[in-house]
Amino acid sequence: MKLLRVGDLGQEKPAILDDAGVIRDLSAHIADIDGDFFANGNPEKIAALDLNSLPVLDNNLRKGAVISKVGKFICVGLNYADHAAESGMDVPSEPVLFMKATSSIIGPNDTVLMPPKSEKSDWEVELGVVIGKETKYVSEADALDHVAGYCVVNDLSEREFQIEKEGQWCKGKGCDTFGPIGPYLVTTDEITDSNELDIWLELNGERVQDGNTRTMVYKVPFLVSYISQFMSLQPGDIISTGTPPGVGLGFNPPKYLKEGDTMRLGISGLGVQQQKVERYKA
Repeated sequence: MKLLRVGDLGQEKPAILDDAGVIRDLSAHIADIDGDFFANGNPEKIAALDLNSLPVLDNNLRKGAVISKVGKFICVGLNYADHAAESGMDVPSEPVLFMKATSSIIGPNDTVLMPPKSEKSDWEVELGVVIGKETKYVSEADALDHVAGYCVVNDLSEREFQIEKEGQWCKGKGCDTFGPIGPYLVTTDEITDSNELDIWLELNGERVQDGNTRTMVYKVPFLVSYISQFMSLQPGDIISTGTPPGVGLGFNPPKYLKEGDTMRLGISGLGVQQQKVERYKA
């Protein structure tokens, strides 16, 4: 299934994309696509519906973030060896984990607003993993049983805040609008191998990131298992699994976002996002 949320900010309806690419309204059957949706067994309920019987929604409606009321937004740093190299850092002996503020989450095509004093805002296309049931100390062999699906994430980063200021990476990762998610949550039955997905990002029409998830250092089952050793994962939590090379920090000289830029990014089978870049003005 390809699940999504459509409508104005704060008024999104749960929906599903049928095989013909038509958006169908799920609001008569479920309240929202969130942790409760997964915890209460609703994916099985939706899978049993005759999609042709559902009302059609306008394909031009705004697409919201695919998950509502996210509890934890957990990110994995330096999970592609070639990205670590371009960042001037070693591949970590264990996954680097950090939290991204849930207040950074926006829809896949919403406007990205750079902080007022930002000069080093950067892009990062990533595979997002959505947790489907409570996960504690899970084995790597059983980890995928706890995954509801996958989505595209743009893990935007302000490099000065992240690297040059004291403290943890969260300063440069959690800025408002720095977490576009979507357009779809694609359930695991449609993705046969999360380790074999093309992943790319274009800046103003130029392909700057062009990779495949096969080059991730730590794969999805390992990451879910590893993270669950340190904290429980709840339905609706998101794990963002790292980015391939081609971020602005890696250019010589570095290239950062500016007002008027357009990012277009996607992952095979998971859809495409596009964001315009502006600067926050009070």
